[in-house]
Amino acid sequence: MIEEIKRAEPTKNSILNGFIDTHIHTNPDIKPRLLDDHETALAAKNHGIKAIVIKSHVESTVSRAYLTQKLTGLPTFGGITLNSTTDGLNPEIVRTTSMMGGKFIWLPTIHHNEIKLEAEPLEEILNIIAENRMVLGTGHLHPDEIFQVLDACQSKGIKKILINHPLTKVVGASVDQQKEMARHAYLEHCWVATMPQHGQLNPKIIAKAIKEVGPSSCILATDLGQTHNPPPVKGMEMMVETLLSLGISWREIQIMCRDNSKKLLFD
Repeated sequence: MIEEIKRAEPTKNSILNGFIDTHIHTNPDIKPRLLDDHETALAAKNHGIKAIVIKSHVESTVSRAYLTQKLTGLPTFGGITLNSTTDGLNPEIVRTTSMMGGKFIWLPTIHHNEIKLEAEPLEEILNIIAENRMVLGTGHLHPDEIFQVLDACQSKGIKKILINHPLTKVVGASVDQQKEMARHAYLEHCWVATMPQHGQLNPKIIAKAIKEVGPSSCILATDLGQTHNPPPVKGMEMMVETLLSLGISWREIQIMCRDNSKKLLFD
């Protein structure tokens, strides 16, 4: 796989030129992944992608992102997910992540049912995020927990917030809830939810949610990297082409795949 990526010439007219994927899973991991950090970045760069975010449920990806960017020249961002394997809601880990240049703090995902959103550590974590202008991802929290976090963020002036895959079963936000969330955050719709071995979400539901909420409050990402799914660049191409066929305009695609993501990562 890596040799094929190395041989590939940059795609001058790629549909993905200038786009950003804010949600990719890579090797090493506890689950089988299709590509490692380096391979993923090379493939993205060869398809004209502007930047990627690598995520792990079980460890920090900050050092990995640093090395990947240095090796490939592609802006690569990492962070930490506050699961049990990283000591949950631990402000010191969040502070260390910020000091090392981490961009993302994701609230619990695979351990969201085991970790309570206790007010004191959450407040300290949000203070660190606010001070360092980091991006807060809501992970696999349920809508009521997301609103709890959003309320806490408002008093601290945190603007860079990403509601991760709101349409999936694990989150399950209604359209009305998404509209309310969109007043304070971006909604991240991930293509993995449509895959046969995942949620089998009908893309029409994603398109409808985008039209209801508005593209200015949405971000498109893949959440891909699994061995049984297409590689991230292919998945993003599929997502863009499918949504175009469902009535989402090219300008709206650009807003969700480029403009909004750029505001999170580069502004």
